[in-house]
Amino acid sequence: MKAHTFYHWFNTRKKREFLRITDMVEEQVRNSGISDGFCLVSAMHITAGVYVNDAESGLLADIDEWLEKLAPTGLDYRHHRTGESNGDAHLKNLLIGHEVILPITDSRLDLGPWQQVYYAEFDGRRRKRLIIKIIGE
Repeated sequence: MKAHTFYHWFNTRKKREFLRITDMVEEQVRNSGISDGFCLVSAMHITAGVYVNDAESGLLADIDEWLEKLAPTGLDYRHHRTGESNGDAHLKNLLIGHEVILPITDSRLDLGPWQQVYYAEFDGRRRKRLIIKIIGE
């Protein structure tokens, strides 16, 4: 059993942004030397997330709109009484989730034909970290 760990730092230009990171994850799978196993991709902040879905621009806009409807920016969340103003970002994280586990087969991510890996930032324009942890043989 082998393990490979990679940290990537983000500093997004926008407060809310969706970044396709499939190529970065695939590169780390290649760098790991692992041919059969699993890859964990996890946002290391509670106002960001990681998910798998289609890379179609209309769908990305739909996801953003859906999250904004469910956890609107600017509401007076109780969390804001702590001096923060990002209550919506915490709730959006809960909706998207903070991590995914992906299969590795024959030294490659074993994704479906349209599946892509995304980093979702909900409180950006500051430094955030992502971990890619690969375990297998």
